[in-house]
Amino acid sequence: MVDRSSFDLIAPAGYAWSVTPSDTDDFSESRAIYVGTGGDVVLHAYSPVTNNKASVTIANVPDGTLLPIRTTRVLATGTTATNIVALA
Repeated sequence: MVDRSSFDLIAPAGYAWSVTPSDTDDFSESRAIYVGTGGDVVLHAYSPVTNNKASVTIANVPDGTLLPIRTTRVLATGTTATNIVALA
């Protein structure tokens, strides 16, 4: 996990990694998700205030979309989008 406690959340992302959707595995919290090839994205949105992870489906995401959502997991079940990259 990357310690980003000193990162300014309005600064550009400093890290990026490919996301393999999984129903069981979390990844380091991202500040955004890039969707290369569109479709549905099912993810766990992260709230640092409540430490709550809520599953949400974002339907019909177009190719090349940047979703500015803090995320810790992209679920395999229900996700049809591909070429997903997390940005932190």
